[in-house]
Amino acid sequence: MHINSLIFFRSLIIPITCFLLTIILPVSEINALSHEEYDKLRVYADVLSIIETNYVDEKKNSEIIYESIKGMVKNLDPHSSFMPPGDYKELQVETKGKFGGLGIEISIKDRYLIIISPIEDTPAFRAGLKSGDFIIKIEDISTKDMDIMDAIKLMRGEPGTKINITIERKGLKKPKSIVLKRAIINIKSIKSKIIKNKFGYIRITQFQENTTKDFKNALNSLLLNEHKIIGLIIDLRSNPGGLLTQAVNIVDQFINEGLIVYTDGRIASQNLRYQAKKNSTKNNLNIVILVNEGSASASEIVAGSLQDHKLAIVIGRKTFGKGTVQTIFPLIDGSGLRLTTAKYYLPSHRSIHETGIEPDINIEIQKDNETSQSEDTLMNKIDEPLSDSIIIKAMEVLDNWEQYESILSKK
Repeated sequence: MHINSLIFFRSLIIPITCFLLTIILPVSEINALSHEEYDKLRVYADVLSIIETNYVDEKKNSEIIYESIKGMVKNLDPHSSFMPPGDYKELQVETKGKFGGLGIEISIKDRYLIIISPIEDTPAFRAGLKSGDFIIKIEDISTKDMDIMDAIKLMRGEPGTKINITIERKGLKKPKSIVLKRAIINIKSIKSKIIKNKFGYIRITQFQENTTKDFKNALNSLLLNEHKIIGLIIDLRSNPGGLLTQAVNIVDQFINEGLIVYTDGRIASQNLRYQAKKNSTKNNLNIVILVNEGSASASEIVAGSLQDHKLAIVIGRKTFGKGTVQTIFPLIDGSGLRLTTAKYYLPSHRSIHETGIEPDINIEIQKDNETSQSEDTLMNKIDEPLSDSIIIKAMEVLDNWEQYESILSKK
């Protein structure tokens, strides 16, 4: 069976589709049905016929069938879904880095939409939406038990038009209504600079098609700068994921051999292993990686894999914990089925799904206004790193690497 090269991690970009590791496969065969299963399909056909004939409002058979498939798949887990032809077609533009919408990554938790992370420089980010916010209403429609694709359709719209969403957030006494203006979302995945003339800083906002290329260019620029850097800070905070291949390639910049990540499922085709490639130009830098509760999927692979290989000290807060694999099955009518088929595992054989990556040095959000605001400010503008407590800690670690290096040996 041919495996398409489009393999990616993601959660949800509004208005696009899901960000989990996805493999696109054709449907090549259907297992033979038992007599009992055949009888159940007859029941399904009977119900369809009864609805068509007797339901108070006239319904098209295709509409009933699509809705019934949606319900069947939705009940499996929050990340499996059925996509009618229009929705499936939109999947093709998912990783291009430019689209219309609000700029939030979402998933489902406790039957409601939950924000994994707002994307930098987008309406959602500027409106102050945060990782962990629950979207409980879109306009006046409750999102309880709402299908993700249905939520996307509601939030999608022409750039410049407004939409009202209602969120619940830990610490807020009551739900908060927020009006957002839709916009074309242009994502720049890499931002970099030199801090205090000796620390290299690269922020990865998402893993897109050109992320590895842009990362290499940024790193080479830092290394060739007149100021010799003594270490590298890779900022993955509020990075919701993206292309798996790009995450693997980023890790491969720093290791010369060994396993980077692997997936494990019920059937052999779902068991994939990604190994480092030998390269005489591997970078040999002391590395600190920054994470928080908005770091998910591909960003967790980068942090966790470099952590497992004892090449990076992870600083910040526990990550989101998104590590299931979805396979996309194209169907004959132009629709598609996204089905959870495996989990991914780090080199130490740990799964991060629903557990996340534990930082080596945990830094909780401080309550004073200056510190709590500074991290959000940095996500949008990295020109003031000295106001960020987590970056200050990262610089301390790099400045005193021998003192902190024992953390690596404990892994």
